[in-house]
Amino acid sequence: MTTGWNAHDIPDQTGRTAVVTGANSGIGLVTARELARRGAHVVLACRDEGRGRAAEELLRSEVQRARVEFRPLDLADLSSVRDFAAAWAKDHGPRLDLLINNAGVMALPEGRTADGFETQFGVNHLGHFALTGLLLPHLLDTTGARVVTLSSGLHVLGNIEIGDLNSERRYQRWLAYGRSKTANLLFVHELARRLTAAASGLVVAAAHPGYAATNLQTAGVRMEGRKRVERLVEIGNRILAQPAETGALPTLYAATAPGVRSDSFTGPRIQGLRGAPTKSLRAPWTRNDRAGELLWAASEQLTGVTYPDLGA
Repeated sequence: MTTGWNAHDIPDQTGRTAVVTGANSGIGLVTARELARRGAHVVLACRDEGRGRAAEELLRSEVQRARVEFRPLDLADLSSVRDFAAAWAKDHGPRLDLLINNAGVMALPEGRTADGFETQFGVNHLGHFALTGLLLPHLLDTTGARVVTLSSGLHVLGNIEIGDLNSERRYQRWLAYGRSKTANLLFVHELARRLTAAASGLVVAAAHPGYAATNLQTAGVRMEGRKRVERLVEIGNRILAQPAETGALPTLYAATAPGVRSDSFTGPRIQGLRGAPTKSLRAPWTRNDRAGELLWAASEQLTGVTYPDLGA
């Protein structure tokens, strides 16, 4: 990869349509802005309508002639995911060039989604698994399409436990987060394997932002009312973290740079924490074919979303 790759290197995106989940703030907002700046039509897929529409207005003010629109999507509710996908063909036709599975939660207190899944596993993995599967026909029909799923360097905190995907035996917030991010990488690995077997040109890749200053780090402690800890995290973000603008570069690289390969994992160059995008280290268990197959089967069963036959 080119040392120093930045947003100015993003190729022209005119005529391309992108969906960015969690695009109302942080990495997702920057990703949406830079794609729009290069001419893409960007759909801001966000849970909170007020924040989503505020992001839409902000992008219109920052990017001249920006083609952006808000669409409601709650990854913690599979009925919302199905509604989003069902409306796609009706409102946008068959074309979809980029799906960026960006939204996520981190180290939250134990909770459940609308469908009863552990929140981090449900939002970070299952919601995006379902969304990708439901939109896959549009991606397969679009030449040059890509899917980028955000994982984290903290996937090393834990491998998935196939017999306890929803952390019902024991819940530890950071372990659950690491496992959800491992699930993201296993999903990319298994989908890439199936697409390769089907000789499909669809590229599926993973990325992570390193240590970037976003509201992801403070959400859990804010939910618990731990104001002192929240303040300390905010100070740490200001001093140590790179800005969201830099943190979004691995995502933008994976989504737009020429030559990106399926099942690649892109992150920051400097110790995986900051800097220009480069190939990222990943735990060996995230390339385990058997684990990918088992997670895939469990995810289809849990979500009720069955992928088209890709020749696996």
